[in-house]
Amino acid sequence: MKKYLSLMMALVLALGLVGMTAAAEAPKYKIGILAPAVTHGWVAGVAYNAEQQCRELEDIVDYKLSVSNNAEEMTAQLDDLITWGAQAIVAFPQWQGMEVPIQGAIDRGIKVVNFDIIIDVEDIYLVSGDNEGMGVASAKYIVDKIGTTGNVVALPVPKSGSVSELRMKGFYDTIKEIAPDLTVTEYATAFTREDGLKDFTDILAANPQIDAVYSLDDETSIGVLQAISNAKRTDIKVITGGGGCQEYFRMMPENEDIWIASALYSPLMVRDAVNSAVSLLKGEEVDAVQIIPTTIVDRTNVEEYFDENSVY
Repeated sequence: MKKYLSLMMALVLALGLVGMTAAAEAPKYKIGILAPAVTHGWVAGVAYNAEQQCRELEDIVDYKLSVSNNAEEMTAQLDDLITWGAQAIVAFPQWQGMEVPIQGAIDRGIKVVNFDIIIDVEDIYLVSGDNEGMGVASAKYIVDKIGTTGNVVALPVPKSGSVSELRMKGFYDTIKEIAPDLTVTEYATAFTREDGLKDFTDILAANPQIDAVYSLDDETSIGVLQAISNAKRTDIKVITGGGGCQEYFRMMPENEDIWIASALYSPLMVRDAVNSAVSLLKGEEVDAVQIIPTTIVDRTNVEEYFDENSVY
């Protein structure tokens, strides 16, 4: 009997060791991350959070992160990820021209989860903030602060594609509905504080009276605020933004003359894109489109959003 029990225990131990070895050797899901080179704090936050999420899933995920400066470079990196054996790709394609290569990856059976940018590709998954909702919320905020008449400067960023288009659409649709007598003047700019400063310096010179600024981005707004300060202008009562920049957040309680606001659009959302990629590889059902609602942050609630560990 003792001999039988000893044999059984040895067999159980051996099977356990085999199981452990098999689990240890189980292949990981291979996920590629395609991100733009860091030209903006928010973009840095996206790449950082995508990589951190992959690291948190290191028991089941093997990943490669590639950053690029244009569509051609991103296309080459996409090819490299396919050669590496990527089963899923989380892509943040900021430039036009990525439709064909991404469609090609999907046609090869690779799951692609796009982050933030809408492109015309079949069978792609999307995780995004509510760009149109940001425009809606910002329009309501401006009208709440200055009323239904006045002069508003809007700062679209045409090079950002669907991001700018949707934010402007939400803004204009809402203004037409709640404040059709507002005068809105557009000036194209970019998602950097340097462009915000340079462009808004010229805008101030051309416009003696501005009541509010509809800026789509926190970094742009930081530059706009610097231009306003340099010009010693006191007519502007509201400036919006978008993203979740901690430096911009800290400006909100410090300035009582201007209502500084941001439509929250956190780079943390990219973690949901990574999780969606993993779920797809597990064979789980994933919504083709996941839109994460926005929130307005200003000096009344900004303390809830301070984050000393944020890279943005």
